[in-house]
Amino acid sequence: MSFFENTRKPQGFGGKLMTKMMNSGHSRLSQWGFSNTSVNPDAEVLDVGCGGGANIAVWLNKCRKGHVTGLDYSAVSVAESQKLNAAAIQQGKCKVVQGDVSAIPFPDANFDHVSAFETVYFWPELKKCFSEVNRVLKDGGTFLICNESDGMNASDDKWTKIIDGMKIYNCDQLITALKEAGFMEIKPYADVKNHWLCIVATK
Repeated sequence: MSFFENTRKPQGFGGKLMTKMMNSGHSRLSQWGFSNTSVNPDAEVLDVGCGGGANIAVWLNKCRKGHVTGLDYSAVSVAESQKLNAAAIQQGKCKVVQGDVSAIPFPDANFDHVSAFETVYFWPELKKCFSEVNRVLKDGGTFLICNESDGMNASDDKWTKIIDGMKIYNCDQLITALKEAGFMEIKPYADVKNHWLCIVATK
């Protein structure tokens, strides 16, 4: 397995290293993505594909009276996220679990917000996964997608060749899948200079 495969599913020592790289390397993108949404301090949040746990920490800072759950199908990512957010977990404000976005292990209408930072590239059957996100959101809840690649930059194509199972979507493709999954209000945001894409979809 090449080192870059760890972007899809971190494993072993290389996976631990990748989660730390993602935490630092994606911080500007995440900050921009978070700027496009508002949140109540008592919100229930799910961060899907939580990687190294940096975005869980941001959510915890925004939702000081709420609760944040991290979900990832990589055991390495779960362990690293738990380590980074150990204090909040001990205080009962956070938990991180291993699981798959195509079958989210939580009941219907459970969360006010779901986020997906730099991860939908690797989700199989996008409509099915988006439908699962829709299912666990409360009515009026929001789904925040934030991608470093907007599908409009030809130089990004190299990553889909290096990383097995990766697909870069453009804005229209994501909006179509979100509508098919039952989302009603969909707002896209673009950083054209950096080819960043953020979408906030409301149930």
